[in-house]
Amino acid sequence: MTTNANDRSLKTTVTTLRIVELLRERDGAGVTEIARELDIAPSTAHTHVTTLEAQEYVVKEGDTYHLGLRFLGLGNFVRTRKRRFGKAEHYTNVLAEESERRSIFTVEEHGRGVYVHTSPGKHGVWTQSTVGKRVYLHSTASGKAILAHMPTERVHEIIDRVGLPQETEQTIHDEEALFDELAEIRERGYALNVEEQISGVRAVGAPVMGPDGDVFGALSVAGPSNRMKGEQFDRLTEVLLGIAEELELSIALS
Repeated sequence: MTTNANDRSLKTTVTTLRIVELLRERDGAGVTEIARELDIAPSTAHTHVTTLEAQEYVVKEGDTYHLGLRFLGLGNFVRTRKRRFGKAEHYTNVLAEESERRSIFTVEEHGRGVYVHTSPGKHGVWTQSTVGKRVYLHSTASGKAILAHMPTERVHEIIDRVGLPQETEQTIHDEEALFDELAEIRERGYALNVEEQISGVRAVGAPVMGPDGDVFGALSVAGPSNRMKGEQFDRLTEVLLGIAEELELSIALS
């Protein structure tokens, strides 16, 4: 295959993936909208979505294309591929039950945090924390807990790749300030998100370390800022750290 042919094949693959992401973000789109948003010819957009439809990755409802349930099988496979993920699901549910708050298990992939498991909790609030959601590590409690236990070189690589976008007025967007906070997290054993991702929402996160000493992921609990302080916050933090330790032990013994 010639270099030009390779380039065309790569461009085609990238376009297909961009269409998949667009259909997810818009919860469906027609050919004209796809072409406009991705700056491609309508005929090109039509070729891509009809190919995806033929392979059963999208479905057509009227003139609108939506992601198909075939992605559900792929997502479930990814989420259960590692045995540790299954254990993390159990302890995420335990954390939600004992804390009565929305609980999340997060891992790092390609420099972003990915919500692998979530559980609402009795008094949990909706924080857009859906399974599969990708978030910045520097603005979330679980993300900072993960960063704090990564090699410094890896943290620099992530910053170079995704930057330090400021999501709210409270978000850390200075590299030196971030490294200072990561040092504090390692010392106290948990990370805080004080309205740094969503205004009015606070969270606390704890790292989950693997038997090899590398950080595997992080557990976190989130809630309204006015309910995440004082004695109530201290209790939640104690529960979180205890369950994170239980998950680490379970992984080590498996």
